[in-house]
Amino acid sequence: MKKEFSTHSAEETVALGRRLAADLQPPRLVLLRGELGAGKTTLIKGIAEGFDAARQDQVTSPTFTLVHEYRSPRVNVYHVDLYRVDTPRELETLGLDDLFADNAVLLIEWGEKFERFRRERDVEIALERTGENERKIVFTAEHAGNAETIRSKQKKH
Repeated sequence: MKKEFSTHSAEETVALGRRLAADLQPPRLVLLRGELGAGKTTLIKGIAEGFDAARQDQVTSPTFTLVHEYRSPRVNVYHVDLYRVDTPRELETLGLDDLFADNAVLLIEWGEKFERFRRERDVEIALERTGENERKIVFTAEHAGNAETIRSKQKKH
């Protein structure tokens, strides 16, 4: 499944995130791709609100802390920023495997730097800045259920 959207303001990007939450029912591993300033965190503000896990003003970029967690009664949303993580060893120290659960949605920025996440992702959301406030956002879910299947196989071995 591939969907393409255009937004013309940060508010529209947040609103789109709220709507996309319905397509991200847990467990999901979501890669968000886009250059710095493309609107990844802005979209995540809406996704977190869509799950009733946080208000948009509570969602900030985890560039320095690397992982932010937002909880609702039914979903744990993890916002992960791997911009400053460069090696598999650094990645391993984050303990992201411990976050995978039936009620978890992992939203990973810069995850494409690691083959593992390109392979395991369920959904990819690519954001492209097309103007001062305009964004082209492509939602691709052709790997739906992939991460869950891979994690189940890993647990058995």
